This record gives sequence, C-alpha cells and structure tokens, in this order.
Amino acid sequence: MHPLIAGLSGKLIVSVQAYLGEPMRHPETMAQIARAAEIGGAAAIRCQGLSDISAIKGRVDVPVIGLWKEGHEGVYITPSLRHARACVMAGSDIVALDATGRPRLDGLTFDQTTRALHEDGTLVMADCGSFEDAKRAAHAGVDIISTTLAGYTGERAKTDGPDIELLAEVVAAFPGVPVICEGRVHTPEQAAAAIGAGAFAVIVGTAITHPTSITTWFKAAVEG
Repeated sequence: MHPLIAGLSGKLIVSVQAYLGEPMRHPETMAQIARAAEIGGAAAIRCQGLSDISAIKGRVDVPVIGLWKEGHEGVYITPSLRHARACVMAGSDIVALDATGRPRLDGLTFDQTTRALHEDGTLVMADCGSFEDAKRAAHAGVDIISTTLAGYTGERAKTDGPDIELLAEVVAAFPGVPVICEGRVHTPEQAAAAIGAGAFAVIVGTAITHPTSITTWFKAAVEG
C-alpha cells in the first residue's frame, strides 16, 4: 500500500465542494474551508474542479483527492483520461474516477483509464455505486474503492444514511483494497458505524461543508 494511502487508515476525510450558483462557489472560499477542516483534524481533503484543487493544494498540508465534474448525467466524475491528468497537474495527490460501467467521455473503459493513470504514477480512487462497480475497480487494480455513488446510479436503493450494507459486502470481498465509506454520512454516529463495519476511512462532505443543507435540516426540525 502506498504510504500516502496508509496514512489515511481509520481517519476522517472531508469533502469540500460547492455547486454552481451557490454563494460559496469560489476557489478561495473552498480553500479556506479546507484549511479549517484540516485544523479540525481532517486527514485529507476531497475537492472538485481545477481551480479548487489548485487553491486547496496551496493552502493545506494533507493529501488532496481531486476530481473534475463535467455534466450532470452518466459519467460526470472525472469522465475522461484528460480530465484525470488535468486534476494531477492542478495538484491532486489522488484522482477520483467514476467506476461504473457506463460509457466514458473518451470511449476508454475504466480499466484502460486506470492502467494509463498508474503508468503515469497516479493513485486512483474508484467512486462506486454497486458491488459490480467495486468488483470492476478491484480487478482494475485501483488504490482505493469508495461507496460514493451508492444510491445514485439506479442499481441500489438510496439509503437515508451511508450504505453500510454495500460497504460491508465490499470490505469482505476485497480485503486487500482500502474501502472508504462516502455518501450521506451526516452524523458522527454514522461515521463511527462505518468504521465499525470495516471502512478504511470515512469521507464526510455535506454535514461539515455545506451550510445551506445543514440549515434546511435544522429548519425542518424546528418548524416541523
């Protein structure tokens, strides 16, 4: 296992992202939030977009997991080898890719993309939505498997919290690959449950870095 990845074992990773049109959608703002998360104990930062990756890499000392979202349907998380290589050039220590079997923007398979990145010396994180995705990723030799897309690809029902069932299944099937729990981890208790189910590490995004969503949760609780 690469030392950079080994250092994430049992740790919290924070996803720092804002969507188009949102008030915090600015690289400097994302970098400030990333630095605040690092001070709070985040062992790595996950972020998207070349500007954000570059700004965050210049602000934090922990590893940066970068991705580049393009589009809104199908494969939009780092949808081509070009996108992945650009993330590396922007400062990503690890690049996250959609690991589904859906067509990629450049026509390459996930396996071909992973192989090319490994030849470059790039660490690859596979964003998976199902057990089949995780199997594909493991066979491609990825460095990290993540449950990022569970509940978003139509292959599994969207759980209220993290998909612990999928997490445990993947952990049991591929013991040699670090499996990270990501997706709808909204409380410390859920994060602890993921570690208890065998997660190598846990990624939390919305519950830490998206105040609009957090505000709606409290508003719903207060107003019924």
